Amino acid sequence: MAVDYTVIVVYLTAMLGMGWWGMRRARSKSEFLVAGRRLGPAMYSGTMAAIVLGGASTIGGVGLGYQYGLSGAWMVFTIGLGLLALSVFFSARIARLKVYTVSEMLDLRYGGRAGLISGVVMWAYTLMLAVTSTIAYATIFDVLFDMNRTLAIVIGGSIVVAYSTLGGMWSITLTDMVQFVVKTIGVLLLLLPIAVVKAGGFSEMKAKLPTSYFDPLGIGGETIFTYVLIYTFGMLIGQDIWQRVFTARGDRTARWGGTVAGTYCLAYALAGAVIGTAAKVLYPRLGSPDDAFATIVKDELPVGVRGLVLAAALAAVMSTSSGALIACATVANNDIWSRLRGITGRSSDDHDEVGGNRAFILIMGVAVIGTAIALNNVVEALTVAYNLLVGGLLVPILGGLLWKRGTAPGALASVTVGGLAVIGLMAGYGILANEPVYYGLLASLVAYLAVSLATRPTDETVLATWRERLAGRSPELASEPVPAHQ
Repeated sequence: MAVDYTVIVVYLTAMLGMGWWGMRRARSKSEFLVAGRRLGPAMYSGTMAAIVLGGASTIGGVGLGYQYGLSGAWMVFTIGLGLLALSVFFSARIARLKVYTVSEMLDLRYGGRAGLISGVVMWAYTLMLAVTSTIAYATIFDVLFDMNRTLAIVIGGSIVVAYSTLGGMWSITLTDMVQFVVKTIGVLLLLLPIAVVKAGGFSEMKAKLPTSYFDPLGIGGETIFTYVLIYTFGMLIGQDIWQRVFTARGDRTARWGGTVAGTYCLAYALAGAVIGTAAKVLYPRLGSPDDAFATIVKDELPVGVRGLVLAAALAAVMSTSSGALIACATVANNDIWSRLRGITGRSSDDHDEVGGNRAFILIMGVAVIGTAIALNNVVEALTVAYNLLVGGLLVPILGGLLWKRGTAPGALASVTVGGLAVIGLMAGYGILANEPVYYGLLASLVAYLAVSLATRPTDETVLATWRERLAGRSPELASEPVPAHQ
């Protein structure tokens, strides 16, 4: 394993080196949080694909292929569909707004009264997303070094926190590009063909497995619908995804670069399912489907290649973890802390914006590592995160983009009712049940429509400013929330 260890150590060292290089470029708030809004198509596509395809998409996607066959691709496939929808229909408008967070967009659209509560919901989502990614380090480091779970989380999490804190979005962008290349080589170009060959080819796989493993809908229609509701719609509104859209240097980059990334996700989804199906042929009695990735890598790949593929898995986890971490810190600082400072009358104009955001990444990073050590169930944590996101924020965000009659009271009612409904229904039906997101989303929609129609339309001055920003004719938002119009 010495060669494999060397590959991993070189990779991790390179990540820290890029963090140091990124620190030299991140000299303003815009550079630190959104890479100066200067990414071109190639870099934008690579980093967007890297952040959405994390440990769940790689290790979990192979696990679903092991359990269900080719239909196990649906989870990652719906992520790709969401990214395609975001890129084609919304990304250009989102990029033109020149904001830093989803809550700032809500403030701009509704007149400055919807941001704090939406910021709390988005912060909870990004925190849990970062936690679930950080927990995945334990699986990879256990395969590599037979390492204690807590120590693995601390080491993996600390590396991500270090390079994210040093250079912000520039460091994360550079490391994500490397992670995208490593992931493409390791999973698509090496592990996929080797796994199929080791399993005897597709003809042998079909002969040894039930026909349901090759049924595109074998995983079940209800499961596919739930994936669409959670992951496809989740891609449309997540702070971690929007913050990458904000890095695009123009409309064309956001639209076409995102389309390329979404198409890549579709290919990655199918690859993971095929690898999992091959693993089922080779290891029909694994204790857990999530062990399929680590087992086939450890037992079937040659020295050196094994290290590169494990580095690819590590890259998948780190890209999602770092993206969720900077999103979590951005929301905590810009949407929650800055608003609380405003409420208490403390000015936020006298502090170093880069230093403040850097401090919040460090604080949130420590919180993420601590929470990851305390939690065991990754699936439950991720389900809670996406249920809150979709149930609480999907309606007011898409409503603000698509419906002129939506109002600030309607948005607040939608976030509150949808979020509380999801929490209550998870307590009643269970965290992993489908009903919480179904009924929570419906309650959010009803509250938004009813309250918006029952209250005065949004002030025309607010809407005029909103239209100007959507057209790209206004400067960036100030760091303070947009004032409410009477």
